[in-house]
Amino acid sequence: AFDHKLIDASTQEIVETARRTGAQVRGPIPLPTKKEKFTILVSPHVNKDA
Repeated sequence: AFDHKLIDASTQEIVETARRTGAQVRGPIPLPTKKEKFTILVSPHVNKDA
């Protein structure tokens, strides 16, 4: 699953098969690629410096 070309080809094949059967297809919707990092306190009360 590390090869994005293989995943794209598989997705395209699934979409084409679904369209041939007359199904209504919306997508594929790509997964988010942006990562957000948050800093949190390990100990929110007594040991704030931990």
